[in-house]
Amino acid sequence: MSEPILKVEDFQVYYKVHNGLLGKPGYVKAVDGVSFEIQKGEVFGIVGESGCGKSTLGKAICKLIEPTGGKVFFKGEEIEGYNSKQMRPVRKGIQMVFQDPYASLNPRMSVRDIIAEPLIIHGLASGKKEIDEKVIDLVRKVGLDVYHVNRYPHEFSGGQRQRIGIARALAVQPELIIADEPVSALDVSIQSQVLNLMNNLKKELNLTYIFIAHDLSVVEHISDRVGVMYLGNFVEIGDKRKLYDNPCHPYTQALLSAVPIPDPKAKKERIILEGSIPSALNPPSGCKFHTRCPKCMEICKQKVPEKTVLEEGHEVYCHLYK
Repeated sequence: MSEPILKVEDFQVYYKVHNGLLGKPGYVKAVDGVSFEIQKGEVFGIVGESGCGKSTLGKAICKLIEPTGGKVFFKGEEIEGYNSKQMRPVRKGIQMVFQDPYASLNPRMSVRDIIAEPLIIHGLASGKKEIDEKVIDLVRKVGLDVYHVNRYPHEFSGGQRQRIGIARALAVQPELIIADEPVSALDVSIQSQVLNLMNNLKKELNLTYIFIAHDLSVVEHISDRVGVMYLGNFVEIGDKRKLYDNPCHPYTQALLSAVPIPDPKAKKERIILEGSIPSALNPPSGCKFHTRCPKCMEICKQKVPEKTVLEEGHEVYCHLYK
């Protein structure tokens, strides 16, 4: 197998917090020792409940949030210790599409200026004519009309704004795009249009995606491999079909049992998890999922599970498979 385009090792993002006015400082362990690899041209989906750390992980990889520890390799180059000046050329290779298309675009800038900004910053176009040509090409690529370039974000629907965000990300010709719940704020009918657009752009431009979402149906539609996160850690990573057809971790099984199926007559066992997600400020000992796991054993309360490779392309972090 070729060298991965992105490799993450023992990655951590901790937030320092204070308990009360005179309380001792503690740490919210938003991402707590995550490791994974992505091959060029692959779509790696990350799923999990709200608050599990998936968006924090995406932002920290491209250093929009400063990580606490671990290593990140992009195309074999370790970028973890880079400052903002050193990160500038790396940002041409890694771009991000944000969750909220209403908040991620500057309301005082026209579409032309929003898309032109990264072209100017990275020196990819100079002169009004060349900039306008590239902006128009990008606008067409994402399915918008040429006359849209003179409009402002408030004049567009949510789906159109997300297309503008995608065009802005594509402006610097990136190889890896981190899409942080790019369709969760959109209507279902618009979601499919944006997903199809992203799929087409992936094939046309040979892109690699990290696709973050909480909707397992959306992730199944677009991903090649899927990682399931719980309270700052991956609990299961696998090729899409292996993970969806044979979920092994009790948390993955519970998530997939909640996905609606098209046939109203078909019966499906629903796994109801007891309690709520523990606080990342004071996570449980051992396996973090043991407080809600229907298959919890004594060892789960004491020891953190290590990675178990079930078969090539499918790994799980669970004591059941030791």
